[in-house]
Order: sequence, then structure tokens, then C-alpha cells
Amino acid sequence: MLVVYLKRAGGQSQYSALLAAQAESESDGFAELERWIAENLKADLRIDALAERMHMSPRNFARVYVEKRGRTPAKAVEAIRLDAARRRLEETADRIEAIAEHCGYTGEEQMRAASVRVLNTRPASITSISRPARD
Repeated sequence: MLVVYLKRAGGQSQYSALLAAQAESESDGFAELERWIAENLKADLRIDALAERMHMSPRNFARVYVEKRGRTPAKAVEAIRLDAARRRLEETADRIEAIAEHCGYTGEEQMRAASVRVLNTRPASITSISRPARD
């Protein structure tokens, strides 16, 4: 088990989708699935594919996931992608377009819309906090 400093700097949200998933029960199998999602952001992450990975029917998978995690699988995938994008924005000098592609978004606009919808902020806001200004 890794030790992770949970407090984020710069007045940023203290929420991390992966840390929240780690706090959940390991016995339900979803923690392993969420780790796999985080490592395979560009893979097919639709409910059908995730259900097959868990050897469940899509309907049962979605029902059990919501019961155990308190949110839909789609919301979990979105949170994991946003968490990965936020980390890359903070830790690398990569362009937003490249980060969006790496995190499984179809483009910068899809990542921006998800960021506004979930975090109520644009991706560029994160970069201005953690990146020095460019000339």
C-alpha cells in the first residue's frame, strides 16, 4: 500500500477518484476494476465492456456498481479520467489536446465539458494554478 499525501495545494479540490475508490471495500472486485480503468483510459470503457470484464451482465453490473459505489459506472469513469487529466495538467507541460487524448477523451472540448460539469472549472484554470506563465 502506498502512502499518499492527501492534501492538495493551491485551494484545489481535495477529491481524488482513485483515493476514494481505494477507501471502498476491496472484496467487491470494483477496486481492481477501477485501477484497471485508471491504467487503460483509452480502452473501451462502456458499461458493456466493463461488465464483461467483471463477468457480469451489463444490467446487473450497473445495478451492483451503483449499490456498492453510490454512483454509476459512467460517473466513475468520468471521475477517474478527470483525475488523471488534472494530475497531468499539474505535473507535465503537455498541451491540453495531448492530455485529453491520453486520458481517453475524443478531444479538448469533451475534456473541457466534463471538467466544467464535474469540477465546475475549466482545465486551463488548473494549469494556471500549477504552471508558470509562458512567454
